[in-house]
Amino acid sequence: MAGKLYLCATPIGNLEDITLRVLNTLKEVDLIGAEDTRHSIKLLNHFQIHTPMTSYHEYNKVDKARYLVEQMQKGLNVALITDAGTPGISDPGEELVRQCMEAGIPVTSLPGPAACITALTMSGLSTRRFCFEAFLPPDKKERSRILSELANETRTIVLYEAPHHLLSTLEELYGALGERRMTICRELTKRYEEAEPTTLTAAMEKYRANEPKGEYVLVIAGRPPEEIQREKQKSWEAITLSQHMERYLAEGMDSKSAMKAVAKDRGISRRDVYQALLKEEKQD
Repeated sequence: MAGKLYLCATPIGNLEDITLRVLNTLKEVDLIGAEDTRHSIKLLNHFQIHTPMTSYHEYNKVDKARYLVEQMQKGLNVALITDAGTPGISDPGEELVRQCMEAGIPVTSLPGPAACITALTMSGLSTRRFCFEAFLPPDKKERSRILSELANETRTIVLYEAPHHLLSTLEELYGALGERRMTICRELTKRYEEAEPTTLTAAMEKYRANEPKGEYVLVIAGRPPEEIQREKQKSWEAITLSQHMERYLAEGMDSKSAMKAVAKDRGISRRDVYQALLKEEKQD
């Protein structure tokens, strides 16, 4: 019988946030894969857990995942923990999960702390729909592409950032998104936890004058859908109805579908579109 992979969420600051199920699992499995064994040994020692550990991190994730899968195929049960939070969220755990799935190894996730969810729920911003980007990529081209996509994102946006990059990231966000409401969360679940409702402009001013300290989660309001609609409406008004129709016809739509799309874009009825097109034809 093959073993099983247990994704165990660990505290993001406050040790009391660990669950009894995670504690029992970490004691009972045969091996623990840890992102940083030097960091995780403090957690295990605090709870008197003596299960053997092996390192599993960004730089060995492919080869070490193969090794861990082999151990589970032999019948061993393995727990995966990250430095803080839920494995697989903004860390290399997804590679091990992928390899386990391909090998037919059962995987289960033990719910617990996640900084993105903690920040979102205390932000005061909309939680019904949100997108999580973790840390923006360091590659300039990729970073620019993602910021461009976020400019028209209507869902609440959640980002992670380190203190030494915070101000430059806020400036980039302002350049791409314009002014937005946001909540800056810092040192979540720790002694000096903060959740500050603010705006991108106010946040930039604050951190130009005060050095950022601690780990940050940025929760940013999405762009209002009605604002995007107004912008589109303005762009459609710059062309004639027949030109508008031609754009959709060129994409392969039939006349009926194109007319429906034009009506939706302009906020008018299909009948109005039809009548206006007839009028344009007569004028030509």
